[in-house]
Amino acid sequence: MQTGLSAWALPESQRRTFDELTDDLYLTAGDDRSKRSAFWTMLTLSALIATAGVLSDSTATVIGAMIIAPLSTPIMGIALALAKRESGAVWRSGRFVLLGGLLVVAIGWAFGWALPGTLDLLGNSQITGRTSPGLLDLVAAVATGFAGAIALARRDVSAVLPGVAIAISLVPPLAVVGVCLGNGARGLALGALVLFLSNLVALVLAGTLVYAVLEYRDGAATTGGSRRKTYLVLAIITMVVAVPLLANTAATLYLEILTDRVEKVADDWVSQQPGASVTDVEASGTDLVVQVQTPTDVPPVDRLVADLAGVVPAGIPVVVTTELGDRIEAGTVGES
Repeated sequence: MQTGLSAWALPESQRRTFDELTDDLYLTAGDDRSKRSAFWTMLTLSALIATAGVLSDSTATVIGAMIIAPLSTPIMGIALALAKRESGAVWRSGRFVLLGGLLVVAIGWAFGWALPGTLDLLGNSQITGRTSPGLLDLVAAVATGFAGAIALARRDVSAVLPGVAIAISLVPPLAVVGVCLGNGARGLALGALVLFLSNLVALVLAGTLVYAVLEYRDGAATTGGSRRKTYLVLAIITMVVAVPLLANTAATLYLEILTDRVEKVADDWVSQQPGASVTDVEASGTDLVVQVQTPTDVPPVDRLVADLAGVVPAGIPVVVTTELGDRIEAGTVGES
């Protein structure tokens, strides 16, 4: 009998057996033909809904796609297979995840390719919110993965699964990958792909740990060496995904600090012009863009560039834009 945290999170009276989990999570077990039919039908519909929601920038539509998406089933199947050390089942479940992911990306790409002239990728919150993941996204995904794994392993908390489906977000990032690829925005597509991979790894990691606890309870064959090997592989995969997320988080924080400094300098710069104000400062590619609202002429831009010397690294181009759509190439910081 188990005690401690595992017994508290997975009380013995509510634990589902490995056989029950296998029947639910392996698409090749039991009535496999019906399971595959349901999986591909619902995944296709979910991909269409998610892509439409992304393109229309509709949060409600995207949430609907999350709820009906079945992609978490084979992902949790991978976790269960790792806990049971069934390499064949790992590859079978992994194949469904890979092919399913390619299907969603293909649908997103088709829409993105067909509607390239009407899309403002950076002005769409459904896209920008999924193309720059950070370390906190991985933390949230791991917590959600544990919630999903425990909900599947217990008979009394299955009602939380729709919430888990919304929180983990699998199909929408893949739809964004396809839409961005269809528009030639490979950098944005890569960011959305990293978000999907981090969510996938989080589900597998959390699921494997939870189902490993069940393994001891069900008396499955287990050795310390094989357990350590499984956990080592998961740790390596987690680190591979966490490194770019950590780097992106650091870059985002750095840009926030940088733009805050620029905004303070720019505020002082426009103060010489009555009624003028700085409405926004953002990094756009390699440029620092200062958006200004003024009733008259823009103050001399060379002074702004000179004031930024020592505040931001040298070599950064500065651009000033106005509410009327004027774009002024102010110069490069540190160049006389």
